[in-house]
Amino acid sequence: MDKDVLHQIEQILGYEFADEALIQRAFTHSSAVDNRLDSNERLEFLGDAILSTVICQTLFDTYPHYAEGELTKMKSMLVSRGTCARVARRLGLLGFLTVGKGMTSTKTLPTSLAAGLLEAVIAAVYIDGGFDAAQDFIVRTFLTLIEQVDSEKAHGNFKSLLQQCAQEQFGVAPMYVLLDEKGPDHNKCFESEVVIDQRHFPSAWGANKKEAEQKAAYNALVEMGVLQPSAEQVGG
Repeated sequence: MDKDVLHQIEQILGYEFADEALIQRAFTHSSAVDNRLDSNERLEFLGDAILSTVICQTLFDTYPHYAEGELTKMKSMLVSRGTCARVARRLGLLGFLTVGKGMTSTKTLPTSLAAGLLEAVIAAVYIDGGFDAAQDFIVRTFLTLIEQVDSEKAHGNFKSLLQQCAQEQFGVAPMYVLLDEKGPDHNKCFESEVVIDQRHFPSAWGANKKEAEQKAAYNALVEMGVLQPSAEQVGG
């Protein structure tokens, strides 16, 4: 890896590597090598576990009054493929990833690939600098998301979260379409769906238009991999 490129990556990560070969491997996708063991797949496996451990400990320490169920929901949101992909894109890591010729023409790299890159980077930091270095990187990188997830969870503001995710992943704002309404005037219910860049997401019913849109936004976030499905929230 070129020294200038390595320096750029280290500046983004806020971490200086002793073993440059680790970062080279972290940014090498399996499609770019003949032997998958030379790619970042094994690092991805390790990084996933480290990320979960650090996020769990951070939530445990930050929110001492939350029960297990609440912590589990927040952790699921934070370590999801969708969230990891958003972080990788926000940091600009994908621009340094080496992929095979068949993928270089792809306009947008898959969410799973972006998420795997972040996990591989976490593992590389962990192997090179130990748990404390990996923990420092993860907490710095996810702090705003941790605070956001707590706020969104408290207020159920899925529309706000979807607005951010749609802009990051698609570059456009979500649209809410009223599909149907039923019942007498004093007791109507409404069905809404989310449309993002001509993609339609599962619709949802609510006691009013606002509630239907919030539930539709939740369904879209689940489809996008940002949130994990929760039986009590699904409104379609």
